[in-house]
Order: sequence, then C-alpha cells, then structure tokens
Amino acid sequence: MMKYIFWISLFFILYTYFGYPLLLKFLSLIRNRKVKKQPITPPVTFIITAHNEVKNIVQKLEGTLALDYPPEKLQIIVASDASTDGTDEVVKSYATKGIQLVRTTEHRGKEFAQKLAVSAALGEILVFSDVATILKQDALKKIVANFADPSVACVSSEDKIISQDGQISGETHYVKYEMWLRRQESQVNSLVGLSGSYFAARKEVCQLWREDLPSDFNTVLNAMRLGMRAVSDSEVIGYYRAVVSERQEFKRKVRTVLRGLHVFFSSLEFLNPFRYGIFTLELLSHKLFRWLVPFALILVFISNSLFISKNLFYAGLFISQIAFYLVALIAILRRELARRIIFKLPLFFTLVNLSILVAWIHYFQGRKIVSWQPSKR
Repeated sequence: MMKYIFWISLFFILYTYFGYPLLLKFLSLIRNRKVKKQPITPPVTFIITAHNEVKNIVQKLEGTLALDYPPEKLQIIVASDASTDGTDEVVKSYATKGIQLVRTTEHRGKEFAQKLAVSAALGEILVFSDVATILKQDALKKIVANFADPSVACVSSEDKIISQDGQISGETHYVKYEMWLRRQESQVNSLVGLSGSYFAARKEVCQLWREDLPSDFNTVLNAMRLGMRAVSDSEVIGYYRAVVSERQEFKRKVRTVLRGLHVFFSSLEFLNPFRYGIFTLELLSHKLFRWLVPFALILVFISNSLFISKNLFYAGLFISQIAFYLVALIAILRRELARRIIFKLPLFFTLVNLSILVAWIHYFQGRKIVSWQPSKR
C-alpha cells in the first residue's frame, strides 16, 4: 500500500512540474492560438496602486509620464491605499501634469484601492502597475497592441528580477520557468494568472471587480466568464528588484497562496470541463496541483522511509531527499552560502513549498488577508 502512495505522490510531483509543461508543449503543436496584435491607441487609463511609497513614487510617476503613448488618450491615476507617509502630497504636486489621485480613507487593501480607480477610469483599456515595477518607454504601446485581437480580455507582462547584488537567484530560475509556462498556456488557450505588477484588461472585464480577491487571478476568471481569454506577451517586460528581506518575501508568498486558495474555492464553477474545456485542465494543473505539492512531498518522504531496505533504488532516493533538505537547511543557517547555485535552488524550492503549507494552515483556520504592505526592494 505504501509503495502505491509513494509512486502516486512521486508521479504527481513530476507531472505538476514537468508533465504539465510537456503536455502543453504537445497541445501547442495541434492548437496554436496566436494573438493577432496590431498597433492601436485606444483610450487608456494607467492605474498605479500605492501604499506608503513616498521614497519611490516620484521615479514611478516620471517613468509613467515618459511612456510612449498619445497624451490625449492617456489617463493616469494613482490609487493610494490610505498612505500616511506623504505619498499623496507628492502625487498631488503632479496634478498639473495630468496625474489624478484617488485615495481610500482606510487601509483596506490593494484591490479596494484599485476598485476606486476603476470607478474613476475613462479608458477602454485599464492598465495596472505597482510602484516598484520599472517599464521601458514602449511598454504601454506593446501591451495595448494585444487588444486588437477581440478574443483577448487581459494581458500579462513577463517578470524579470534585477537582484540587489546583480547575481542570479534561485527565484530568478523559477521566474524564468514560470514565464515559459505562461507562454505555453497562452499559446494553447489562456493564462490562469496575470503578473500583478503589470497587466492590462478591457474595462468591461473590470466591472466584475472584487475587492476581497487578488486582481491578478480574479481578472482572468472574469475574462473566462465572458467567453474571452488572458494572454502573456513576451515583448512586454516588467522589471523589478528582488525583495531585500527573505522573511518578508516568505510572508508575501504565504499571502499570495492564501489569497489564491480563496479565489479558487470560491470559483469551483471552472472545474467543469464541459463548459471551460482546456482552461479547467490549466487551472487544476497550474494552481491546485502546485498547491498540493507540499503534501505529496511529505507522502513521498514518509512512504519512502518505510521501505529503504528493499533495494538500492529506494535507499538512494531517500538519502537524496535528506541531502536535498539538508542543503536547504544549511543555506538557511549560513546565509553566505545561499548565493551559490548548489544551495539556491534547494533553498528556494523548500521555502516555496513551506510557504504553501503555511498558507493551507491559514486557510483551514479561516484566515483571509485583504490588506497589503508593499515589499521593500
């Protein structure tokens, strides 16, 4: 019985990280939904969400004003989530340059602030960006070009991390994997999640806004409800620096997964493949299965420990698991070693799955996170 548990759990992990991407690659050979991009300049509302960003807001506003887009067709709104550090005063000083401030009176979360901005938006296309996200001058024109395709409801940028010391981190490898996976999903059907730091959506999709659910996930589900899709554009890049505090980054991951769990279990309608087809497969494989990997890892470890004496294969596999987790533990205890690639990936993989496990515990405890604190970068 334990051998069945071992092999099923191991297969589940391998499918989630390797089998699903390969399946998408195969499907892309017979189903290729290319986006019909064209240079277009519809009215756009550019929404910047901020909470206590006085140190970074000027750079973001100047960068936004420098974007290559017809000024008469661009509305810029800063949605301040009850900032108290002078952010709002800085934004008000840019009023003569056409930047509008909307402000919540209470610290109620990113999506609540975005909802106020959506209500004030005049554009046909709404573009959302975090203060920390650095964009090239052509980033707006490039992301908007995707909406020439009537099947596209929302568009995600691709993330690129600029590390604090200029070195590649374990997370960077993971981000590259994630961006590649999104490209495959976009080619076959639709994304299941957007990059929250920079994405765009048609205004009609945003009318179904939920202030209690993460916008980068819920916007995709709204698109699917309208019979449209979400895509990723590899030419649209959002640059941002790695988070300074790893403890803060761990908390961010816990928060992200916890909020994703609430979206998923409040939207079980999408598990109907007769209505949503391939999207159901994508949603299960990319979201739910990824969140179940920590449990599969535990089952593999426990079941493997019960028959290590059976043969060298099982013994070697169990020793490999112990070595993998020991390397991650050493990287936690000796931070100077965490910069080396042999320590980075085990550390990042272990912390990611540990954060998912913590998120599940919070979910079963009934916790729900709405408020936010931008990560220090």
